[in-house]
Amino acid sequence: CEDCGKSLLGECKLHGPLIRAKDRVIPSRARLTLPHYLTLRVLELRAGNQQILGVFAKKVIQKRTQFGPYVGQLSTKLTRYDESRLVLQVLKDGGKYFLDTPNEDCGNWMMFVRLARNQEEQTLVAYQHCGEVYFTTVKPIEPHTELKVWYAADYAKFMEASAVFIKEESDVCPLPPVAKEPLEPWTCSSCRSPFATFALLESHQCIHKERV
Repeated sequence: CEDCGKSLLGECKLHGPLIRAKDRVIPSRARLTLPHYLTLRVLELRAGNQQILGVFAKKVIQKRTQFGPYVGQLSTKLTRYDESRLVLQVLKDGGKYFLDTPNEDCGNWMMFVRLARNQEEQTLVAYQHCGEVYFTTVKPIEPHTELKVWYAADYAKFMEASAVFIKEESDVCPLPPVAKEPLEPWTCSSCRSPFATFALLESHQCIHKERV
């Protein structure tokens, strides 16, 4: 105690405890990388103050906007698994590795993007390019819309996942119940041919235009 001039094991009985000043809380690396036109929203608060987050648009985001690359640690196994997020892997030096994000300081904002339940709410497609994973918008995203992602057709094969869809989302986000309906394929507006993924539809349209 500077007032008593004594070294004490605990607080000073005469002058009381010290006034403790706390350091300023610094956002994680992942939160700092969030583009200015995107925002994080807390969708649910679970036990132990665990936040379930979603990424939302603050302004219109155009179709074919590319985000990435996804930042994570290369690992032979996942240390953190979240059923509401995509599992991502890449090829590096002939080996197949997970993009692991054990905490928010090991990744970028893309780790917060949740997977899509169906084609209607899918706004992003995930794919691998030159050993990196990118997300690209498959349609214009309106303000206050959540960004949600699923695998591109080729990347789905690489990940040994379905190129179409997906289970109904669990109760991670308190959304109103939705009746389960058969999933509609992507349909060509010219010849009405059905396609399992948007990427296959786009590829077909290119061929169709060439024929025209």
